[in-house]
Amino acid sequence: MALKQVSSNKCFEGFQKVFEHDSAELKCRMKFGIYLPPKAETGKCPVLYWLSGLTCTEQNFITKAAFQQAAAEHGLIVVAPDTSPRGCNIEGEDESWDFGTGAGFYVDATEDPWKTNYRMYSYIKDELPKLINANFPTDPERMSIFGHSMGGHGALILALKNPGKYKSVSAFAPICNPIQCQWGKKALGGYLGPDASKWEAYDATQLVKSYSGARLDILIDQGKDDQFLSAGQLLPDNFIAACTERKIPVVFRLQQASCFCSPCYYFIASFINDHIKHHAKYLNA
Repeated sequence: MALKQVSSNKCFEGFQKVFEHDSAELKCRMKFGIYLPPKAETGKCPVLYWLSGLTCTEQNFITKAAFQQAAAEHGLIVVAPDTSPRGCNIEGEDESWDFGTGAGFYVDATEDPWKTNYRMYSYIKDELPKLINANFPTDPERMSIFGHSMGGHGALILALKNPGKYKSVSAFAPICNPIQCQWGKKALGGYLGPDASKWEAYDATQLVKSYSGARLDILIDQGKDDQFLSAGQLLPDNFIAACTERKIPVVFRLQQASCFCSPCYYFIASFINDHIKHHAKYLNA
């Protein structure tokens, strides 16, 4: 899995870089952004994985979220992968913005024609960390995850499905209960087939009901005026109720949205430092 550097920029005494590689899981060429803090020049650092939302690439977070200063201060390597396979020449992959290209939903597809390439869950869980740990000064035992919207969904399910793998998890306006919303029904139905019982394996609200792993303190920021919240696409109340039932700590902050749609990067940049601090508390413990 040879890496090719696409770009490198000095940033807060560290480096914001982009690499590309051939993915065995996704069977296509993939890019990811990686921020290397100054501490990475002299020793191993913990890694924080960011998962972006619908229509995003690896570029959105690294250019718009303004996370690098906080990551430098706390000595965190931050990795931001793409949101789906690219250029697989699958019929229909570019027909809609909420399915196919840019909308991998962090699942391993089981249905034709998606199952060969659309394996974002295994890519994020296994292939990408192995690649990062083999090529950068990381501490493999210290890893956390966060994301927004579709990526918030991805972060939550990865943490809940793999107890102990991630030291902490947080999300901005996550899709909390995809089996109950239109985005989720479309994506999970398309990737996993019509049997809705199979969708539950990728639904944070369902997963938390049976979670029995290591303590997981969850931080969620949600914009009050988010159009997708009012449209019933995010359903955080369902997730909070399930966490409360299972006595799993979750801090849910309903914020005055800094723009109409809270997953936008003005909203993320407004609270990104809080999330970096949340993860640093566990990664640097």
